[in-house]
Amino acid sequence: MSGENASDSYSAGILIVSDSVSKREKEDTSGVNLFNILLSNKYFPVTSIEQYCVPDELTDIKGILENWADTKNIDLILTVGGTGFSPRDVTPEATRAVIDREAPHLATHMILGCCEKSKFSVLSRSVCGMRGQSLILNLPGSLKGSTECFEMIAPILSHAIDQLKGKTKSVNTFHLEIQKK
Repeated sequence: MSGENASDSYSAGILIVSDSVSKREKEDTSGVNLFNILLSNKYFPVTSIEQYCVPDELTDIKGILENWADTKNIDLILTVGGTGFSPRDVTPEATRAVIDREAPHLATHMILGCCEKSKFSVLSRSVCGMRGQSLILNLPGSLKGSTECFEMIAPILSHAIDQLKGKTKSVNTFHLEIQKK
């Protein structure tokens, strides 16, 4: 395969799921913050970032996730919001409906790590999984929660995406490096 070195960059999408933000009744801060974190290339190089907002509607969420994964081939898709206990919080259900395979330990690591900072982290119903060659992660809607959850797993995301995309050369190189430690 061509372009298999570890310095390859990734595309990302940030889907804000919020009735109030989609109606312009409230300003989005979580998505903007994640956009800036990705743009900083702190964890891995990002070449492009799509951003969109939908209300807490199952069909709207599914439609964007399917489009971004199937048509736009976005490497990393982050959803922000809709993961709580409210009757309108349907992001995990929409995500489960579109993913091919779930990555439950990404969600577990993300939430357990955040539980050390806030006992309310256990109220997030985040789902992580794969659709085609896209990795989809549900993050909480709060600025603090979305940032902490993302930063908890960000250092391993490029390796996960490389595996998903079949970049065997960079995956094997990385595996050799961690075996030496």
